[in-house]
Amino acid sequence: MNDLSPTAFLVTSSIKVFLVFSVLLAVVALMTLMERRLAGFIQDRLGPNRVGPFGILQPAADGLKNILKEETMPATANRFFFVLAPALAIVPAVITFAVVPFAAPLETPWGTVGMIVADIPIGILFVLALGSLGVYGLFLAGWASNNKYAFLGGVRSASQLVSYEVALGLSIVPVLMLAGNLTLPQIVWEQQQLGFWYVFPLSLAFILFVISAFAETNRLPFDLPEAESELVTGYHTEYSGMKFSMFFIAEYSHILTASALMATLFLGGWSIPFWSGDHMIWYEGMLISGFTAAGEPVAANPAWWKTLLTFVSFALKTAFFVLVFMWVRWTLPRFRYDQVMHLGWKVMLPVALAYVMALAATILVLDQLGVEGFLFGAVLTAMSTLATVIFVFFIDSDRLISGSAVSGTDREVRSPVRTVDRPTLRPGSGVGAGR
Repeated sequence: MNDLSPTAFLVTSSIKVFLVFSVLLAVVALMTLMERRLAGFIQDRLGPNRVGPFGILQPAADGLKNILKEETMPATANRFFFVLAPALAIVPAVITFAVVPFAAPLETPWGTVGMIVADIPIGILFVLALGSLGVYGLFLAGWASNNKYAFLGGVRSASQLVSYEVALGLSIVPVLMLAGNLTLPQIVWEQQQLGFWYVFPLSLAFILFVISAFAETNRLPFDLPEAESELVTGYHTEYSGMKFSMFFIAEYSHILTASALMATLFLGGWSIPFWSGDHMIWYEGMLISGFTAAGEPVAANPAWWKTLLTFVSFALKTAFFVLVFMWVRWTLPRFRYDQVMHLGWKVMLPVALAYVMALAATILVLDQLGVEGFLFGAVLTAMSTLATVIFVFFIDSDRLISGSAVSGTDREVRSPVRTVDRPTLRPGSGVGAGR
């Protein structure tokens, strides 16, 4: 919804598409440099620092290298799907960002412009639908390569992504229950009106969403589709040049989009905490900031500096989650494949289902009692905190990461060094005795 003329809407939409996706690809390139520098810091070494001041031109050098690099094509590969796979991987990762609002509406001489590429009424469904298409690119890459290691990586990616999409979808259901809407701007608005970011009343849903996002982006400790120590480099073993680079662009685009969704769904999106001046939503053709006690809408007061401040707020929240992705990669070891499946199907799925039912019952009781506003959010926060404590400290406690241990079994632990009976030396029987 906006007050732009058709011509102004077309022009502003074209500008937004060009700017957003240009900035998106530029940020993805800088993310590779940021991760390499962060990895160097964590491992007490220097990262890229030779190309340009402080290594800032390293992404440009890497891109130029991939463009000039020879493109290889395995003789036994399926040529059509081998070329198609990188495109199928990168397109959903980039397009998904289109439904994420990244700032408050901008006031212009031609009207108010929403800071979102596509404000569609099924934003969450759009994210889930496009996110699930990314698996086709990874699986096709492994299958079309006609390489057993690449094929194993493709099979792993298909099973892992399909498994964790279930938990990902269920972790979003509590957000929809509170917001009552599928559009992401409306979800931001509902958090502003509630006075709580959803990370507090929906803490367990947030944890499940973060874990599922790590699995969906194939990041450590869920990088089983690549697993260099087992599968060379997994599904993209046979790729080189720009085709190889496209998989990495898709991965970092997924990270950026997942981080933006975490910020939008659970941290209020572009909303600035403890300030109501950024409360804006379209209501019956009018941009409002809220309602009076009598239910009358209050007109909002958009300004360019409000748009700028809210964009900075959104960027900081997104950057925080991007850093979390990178920090975890260089901190935690890789799971075994059976541990990944155990966590997805035997832990997260039943926990997500139980949490949705418990949350629905709590909301129903609160609605029947007429509880609203801050007290409503406080009660949900207490319930979710209890559920989070049960999940973290009791459910599957010490079973997942210690699955290879032998404690608690009847199997005897033996030393790999064979015990040898050695004769006991008596006085006068040693070497040189009698001399």
